[in-house]
Amino acid sequence: EVQLVESGGGLVQAGGSLRLSCAYSGFTADDYAIGWFRQAPGKEREGVSGISLGDGATYYADSVRDRFTISKNNAKNTVYLTIHVLKPEDTAVYYCAASPRTDYEMGSINYWGRGSQVTVSS
Repeated sequence: EVQLVESGGGLVQAGGSLRLSCAYSGFTADDYAIGWFRQAPGKEREGVSGISLGDGATYYADSVRDRFTISKNNAKNTVYLTIHVLKPEDTAVYYCAASPRTDYEMGSINYWGRGSQVTVSS
């Protein structure tokens, strides 16, 4: 059974940092990439970052490239997303997702986590 479990969300102040974790299991890691998506209230879900579990190649959306860092720990089957200099507009539910592709498009996703709420206060 494939599982993706996000953790690390919460209420944080603007300007701070936060690290989200995505623990994955149930599939062959080398065949997949993990993407991070977010959905703010009233907005569509958008892809913000991703990492290939095989070769470690990373992806960032232009809007977050200078503040988000994605990394992985293969031994722990975990992918991390660190958000620096948090802004109120980062408030959203953050989802991790697994895909056999590295385009990080919604249509390419095979498996989704349940999400972790991040709320940034000004």
